Amino acid sequence: MTGATGAQTPIRLLQLLSLLQTPREWPGSELSERLGVSRRTVRRDVDRLRDLGYPVQASQGALGGYRLVAGKAMPPLVLDDEEAVAIAVGLRAGAGHAVEGVEEASVRALAKLEQVLPARLRHRVSALQTATMPLTSGDGASIAPETLTVMASAAAGHERLRFSYRAGDGTQTRRLTEPYRLVSTGRRWYLVAYDIDREDWRTFRVDRVTEPFATGARFAPRELPKGDAAEFIRQSLGRGQRSYEIDVTFAAPAEFVAARLPSALGTVEPLDAGHCRLRGTATDSIEWLAVRLAITDCDFTPHGPPELVTYLRALAHRLTRATGDAGEGVS
Repeated sequence: MTGATGAQTPIRLLQLLSLLQTPREWPGSELSERLGVSRRTVRRDVDRLRDLGYPVQASQGALGGYRLVAGKAMPPLVLDDEEAVAIAVGLRAGAGHAVEGVEEASVRALAKLEQVLPARLRHRVSALQTATMPLTSGDGASIAPETLTVMASAAAGHERLRFSYRAGDGTQTRRLTEPYRLVSTGRRWYLVAYDIDREDWRTFRVDRVTEPFATGARFAPRELPKGDAAEFIRQSLGRGQRSYEIDVTFAAPAEFVAARLPSALGTVEPLDAGHCRLRGTATDSIEWLAVRLAITDCDFTPHGPPELVTYLRALAHRLTRATGDAGEGVS
């Protein structure tokens, strides 16, 4: 009998933890009833959770009980089926686009979660994502979440990664790499990796990667030659591309404009309560810059670069002709 009771303790602890993770206080009597044990056993189980690092707080009195509070460290969470599916769907939706703010940590979390999801829940996650479509998306290309999770897992586990890669000119090659980091620039995902065949570090646009799979071969991580992965990406993208110094003023508060532009374009600084100025450097096409500025939903004045001013003027005339209205172009 003792052995059977001992075997049930881990299961009961997980059930208790799942209850305590809901944002409320649980009276000892209610926990005792839910778990089918005495209140004394509940107290012992609470002590066991505390020993494992879970900050369980107890309050005294007739209305007292137990609740989980914020602690100094992040102990493991216990999720029920619905919670696990909801989190996985949310992470997949964000990871599918290089949306600013969805960084490598989100992809790592998705990789860890999908690794332990039961098959029945993985099927539900895939079915939900297939059956839904976002109304809006980021400016970058869509990426299969599976591609990101395979890469993130390989990088975290120091496992060689093989994939097909399409270059900018359409050339297809097979690559064997030692993945280092995934980096989101706000519009696109990039993989920083050491290319085994070329014996050098490379950056790969993830939306051009197909059929990625971890080979199972482990490697000792190499030291990246130029700072961190983000800086390596910046330098790699800067080579062979022309950069533009952007200078634009807006007839709107800085908070309004900053919320509508990628932070990679530069810093939006307030001039007064109703005006602000954007200064920065960009390597994107002039056409893309013009469209991004045009959809800020406020009047603006471009000061540079000259190519941007010229293109915006032509775009304004084209739009005026398209609507059949007389206009003065860009304000």
